[in-house]
Parts: sequence; structure tokens; C-alpha cells
Amino acid sequence: MRREPDPPYRHRFPAELIAHAVWLYHTFPLSFRDVELLLAERGVEASYETVRRWCRKFAQTFANRLRRRRPRPNDRWHLDEVFIKINGVQHYLWRAVDQEGVVLDILVQSRRNTKAATRFFKKLLTGLRYVPRVVVTDKLKSYAAAKAKIIPGVEHRQSRYLNNRAEKSHQPTRQRERRMKRFTSPRQAPQFLAAHGPYTSTSTHVDIA
Repeated sequence: MRREPDPPYRHRFPAELIAHAVWLYHTFPLSFRDVELLLAERGVEASYETVRRWCRKFAQTFANRLRRRRPRPNDRWHLDEVFIKINGVQHYLWRAVDQEGVVLDILVQSRRNTKAATRFFKKLLTGLRYVPRVVVTDKLKSYAAAKAKIIPGVEHRQSRYLNNRAEKSHQPTRQRERRMKRFTSPRQAPQFLAAHGPYTSTSTHVDIA
């Protein structure tokens, strides 16, 4: 099993400072230069390229720790998908949140059909190891077909009006997308969004211990 990157190892800045910089970048719609300026105001001389390297190396590690420490999700899950442009090509960001708005999982795919919905359900359930009591989606038929195959005994409510929590959870992504002037790489976008999700669900700093 591959070992996660360890901030205290061979870095001249304290691990707590690295975690704080990564938290700033992923929690708020800031650029790397914005984080550089915020650190400079606190007497820390770290270039935006250094911040970029920290985020690339440690963001997923910190996000994984946030996921492991979060409480068991509510038993009512809201699923939604929204289109995003990656290097000018349309893709779909599938997202699941619980009733409290906590992001449970995301998946970027090029399709919006039953096969894509089934893949998202499998990823979601494998990662969480829980089965919800109720699944709320919009009226996309692919959800019904995938749910009937993967979790047939779970109640399914389809309504555009009941799914506001999932729709609102896309807002931080849209803000970040505008700030980054669109995603430019099919590899970069899923990596960033996978790390970004847990930060949008919590207002607390990351405890790296």
C-alpha cells in the first residue's frame, strides 16, 4: 500500500503551516498568490509556487483524513450532477451529499447515462460502506435505473424541489471553477475536486496528526 505524503518529512516549514496553507486554498476561492499574500502578512515567506507544490502533494492526504474523521452521514442522501468544462470538453460532475450538506463523494465522468449513474452508486457505497434510507435525486431516468440495480430496497424520491441541498453543494465548485478560469486537464480536474469536496463540508482547520 502506498504511503501518504508526510508534511513533517524533509520540509523546512512546520507541518501545521503547510496544512493551514492547503486549507486556505481549498476552503476559500483563493489563488495561490492570494495564499502567498496571506502568509506574508503573518511573516511567512513562502512563494505561490511553494503553495502550489504543497497543495499538489498534500491536499488529498488532508482530505482523506477529514473523510475518515467525519461522523457517520445522515441516512438521507441527495445526488445531483452538473456539467463542467475540462479543456473545452463537456463533462459531468456527479456529487452526493447527506441531509446536512456534507459532501459524501464525487465523480467526474464524460457521460450522463445509466452506466455513469451505476458507476457513481458503486463508488459511493464502496467508499462509505453504508446504505441510505432514502435517496433523493432529480428526474434523470438514469438514477432510477441504477438505483434499482444497486440498492433496490432503498426508497427513491425524484423531485427537482427536494434536491436543493445537492444543487447548492455545487456552488463552491462553480466559484473555484471561475477563479481557476476553467479546468484545463482531464487528470487535474478530478484530482482537484476529489480533494476539494471535504474542505467545502467543514469550516475547521485540518488536524494532520
